[in-house]
Amino acid sequence: MKIRARIGGAAVRSCEIVPRHSYAGGMTPPRALRLRREAWGFAVGAALFAVGSVPWYADAVGLVVTDATFVVGAVFFTLAAFIQLALSGRRPPRRSATRADRADWWSAAIQFAGTLLFNVSTVAALLSALGLVAGSQAGWRPDAWGSLAFLIASALAVVATTDRDGLWDPHARVWRCTWLNMAGSVFFGISAVGAWTDPATGDELSGLAADLGTLLGALCFLVAALLSRREAEEPAAPADA
Repeated sequence: MKIRARIGGAAVRSCEIVPRHSYAGGMTPPRALRLRREAWGFAVGAALFAVGSVPWYADAVGLVVTDATFVVGAVFFTLAAFIQLALSGRRPPRRSATRADRADWWSAAIQFAGTLLFNVSTVAALLSALGLVAGSQAGWRPDAWGSLAFLIASALAVVATTDRDGLWDPHARVWRCTWLNMAGSVFFGISAVGAWTDPATGDELSGLAADLGTLLGALCFLVAALLSRREAEEPAAPADA
C-alpha cells in the first residue's frame, strides 16, 4: 500500500546547540525543562514517523490512519521546533554575535518554517486519503520545499555546533546528534524525491526510496532526540574537561 504522507526532515535540530564556552555554568532549571520538552517532542514525532513508514503498519491500519499518524507526528515536530526557536531567541542575533549564535538562530527559524510546510503536506495527504481533496500528488510540493528548508537548517546546525573554525568537532557535546540530524535530513530528502507522483499514471517515482528514506531518517532523528534528552538531564561538564 502506498503511503501518501511524506515529510522531508522535521527533526533536523532535535538536539540543543550549546556553545562550548557555556558548558561550565550548566543550564538553568527552566531552560533544562524546556530542553527536555523539546527533546521529547522530537522523539515522539520521530517515533510516529518511523511507525507510519513501515509498510506492515499501513497494511494493518489503512491509509487514513497511516496519514493521521504522520499528521500527529508533524504536530509534535512543530511544537518542538517552536520551543527550539524560543530557546534560540525571539529575534536574529546582532552582527556582533558569534558565528555559532547566528547559525543557531537561523537554523531554528528555518526549521520552524519547514515544520509548518510539513503540517500542510501531511494534512493535505490526509484530506486526499479521505477523498476530500483531489489529486494523487496532494501535499508533495510543501513537502519538497520543507525538505529543502531542513537540509539548509541542518547545515546551519552543524555550523552552530561549535563557535570555532571546524565543522567536525568531536569535542563538542552535541556533535553526535547534530550529525545524526544531518544524516536524517538527507534520508528525508531522498524520501521526498521518491514520493514524487507522476500525474499521468499516479505512480510514485520510488516507493522503496520513499518508505525507507522516511524510516531511516526518523530513526536518526529519534536517536538524536534521545541523546539530547540525556544531555538536558545531566550536569554540564567543565569547559576544560
